[in-house]
Amino acid sequence: MSVVLRVENLGKAYRLGEISRQMLWSDLRRRFRGEHPGEADDPSVFWALRDIAFEVRAGEVLGLLGRNGAGKSTLLKVISHITTPTTGCVKLRGRVASLLEVGTGFHMELTGRDNVYLNGIILGMTRREVAGKFDEIVAFSGIEEFVDTPVKRYSVGMRVRLAFAVAAHLEPEILLIDEVLAVGDAVFQQRCLGKIGEVSRSGRTVLFVSHNAASIESLCTRGIVLEHGRVAFDGTQTAAIDFYAASRTVAATDLAARTDRTGSGEVRVTGLEIRNAGGASVPGVRSGEDIEIALHFERRTNATFPRLAVQVFVSSHLGAPIFTQASWLTGDVFGDLPARGTLVCAIPRLPLAAGRYHLGYKLQPEIRGRLDPLDAMDPAGELNVEAGDFFGSGKVPPPQAGVCLVDGAWRIEEAAPALAK
Repeated sequence: MSVVLRVENLGKAYRLGEISRQMLWSDLRRRFRGEHPGEADDPSVFWALRDIAFEVRAGEVLGLLGRNGAGKSTLLKVISHITTPTTGCVKLRGRVASLLEVGTGFHMELTGRDNVYLNGIILGMTRREVAGKFDEIVAFSGIEEFVDTPVKRYSVGMRVRLAFAVAAHLEPEILLIDEVLAVGDAVFQQRCLGKIGEVSRSGRTVLFVSHNAASIESLCTRGIVLEHGRVAFDGTQTAAIDFYAASRTVAATDLAARTDRTGSGEVRVTGLEIRNAGGASVPGVRSGEDIEIALHFERRTNATFPRLAVQVFVSSHLGAPIFTQASWLTGDVFGDLPARGTLVCAIPRLPLAAGRYHLGYKLQPEIRGRLDPLDAMDPAGELNVEAGDFFGSGKVPPPQAGVCLVDGAWRIEEAAPALAK
């Protein structure tokens, strides 16, 4: 496949604070000398992008990941020629359509119909080409009733729907999409993701910025992670997601000073940690991912507990129980506890839909007649779950599908022929 986008030594610098006439003339003199702002360690200059270099081939779907402020949107603006680079260059082959901000390029006084034609012409289409796609664009956006109404009267969601429909249906060779799909409703988001997949299968190239790991995983063939304006990782989309998750690693939730606990205190949980399949501590996990819930503990007595029962509880943010995992249910038996250690509960293919859940625990000795726990706390921490490809089909369950995800398989059975009378 041929290279349709090449980024070489790209950098973008911005002046911080107010720009005085003296700073402006100084920058102009530097440019005439072939220098650039910030090369002399100027503290008033912020580099949003620095030394960015990569290539994208025709038909690739590239996902861009990174924290807020990492430079993702700035990179797309430079590629779109909305912003000029400070250093380096961008080389493109083919027509580019970009959806970077809600309603970008829309004239608020014009109707939806007028803006479809205006945006099409800006993207290099002829009026006849736009007319040939017009009905399909309006039907996809779902604003047929309001197409002859001025755009200034549209809601934010309506403008997003129309803007995406125009960008996706005018058949650019390269489509750039920022995190604007988060504005639309869930049904339209699924429709947009389906359209992105259709665009990529047609051989066109897509650069997709999103914080939704499931969308990156199912749509993209490659991922780049940006950190502080630089490329921190470039590889497969799955590896990029794992790298990004690991970069947000947080220490275990400290429970040592918590007083809202019950139990004798002979053994006390001092920290709660969520781990991914690779054993790294992470702030969030994905549906269908293998995870571990780790309870760091310390023993505060010389008494032995050779048969310790451990439970973890998962509940909704309103406190409704969702599921319990317990060592006595799985038949796992521990020997005597060390002075300090970690109790780890491994959960394969996490069956939870995207959401935020509460985690609790209980440490109970299996001693006849003893009812009080050694230590218990509920809630003790949070389990943050992002949407994931639980079913392995490339599809993400909609939010209204419920809390728990249950695997299954479908088939059709032919009805038996009726018996002759």
